[in-house]
Amino acid sequence: MKKAFASALFAIAACAAGTAFAAPSASDTDFVKKAGQAGMAEVAAGRMAESSGQSPSVKTFGQRMVTDHSKAGDELKSVASKGGISVPTSPSSEQKAAAQKLAKMKGADFDKAYAKQMVSDHEEAVALFQKEASSGTDPDLKAFAQKTLPTLQEHLKMAQALP
Repeated sequence: MKKAFASALFAIAACAAGTAFAAPSASDTDFVKKAGQAGMAEVAAGRMAESSGQSPSVKTFGQRMVTDHSKAGDELKSVASKGGISVPTSPSSEQKAAAQKLAKMKGADFDKAYAKQMVSDHEEAVALFQKEASSGTDPDLKAFAQKTLPTLQEHLKMAQALP
């Protein structure tokens, strides 16, 4: 009985202080995980494009990926932490394997593989962010997805135009 009373008091005090009790939804947590991993993978691949790419357009695109995805990653960390969600600290094992494959390439071979990877990655990212923007339950994450989506759509078009 004391335990239930203490829990009720805590709940009332937290509500009075404006603290939300809702745990993050599974879909929001999954979004943060996938978006965080994808962003880190884009930054790493972008750095490779800067050093291993042959085409100036691939190098420039790589620089843009580093800049845009680093900024988005920082914003995701801030928004996710408000909702009590941790952002992963490394890409997925699949993304690491793709990076290792790219790391073995240079010049025109790298450019072709990188462009193909960027199209695929950004198709997935656009779908992920569209889903969160339309059906996310955390208002801050939903707003982040809505704000970031046009940039990802632009990245996809740019990737599709790479040589």
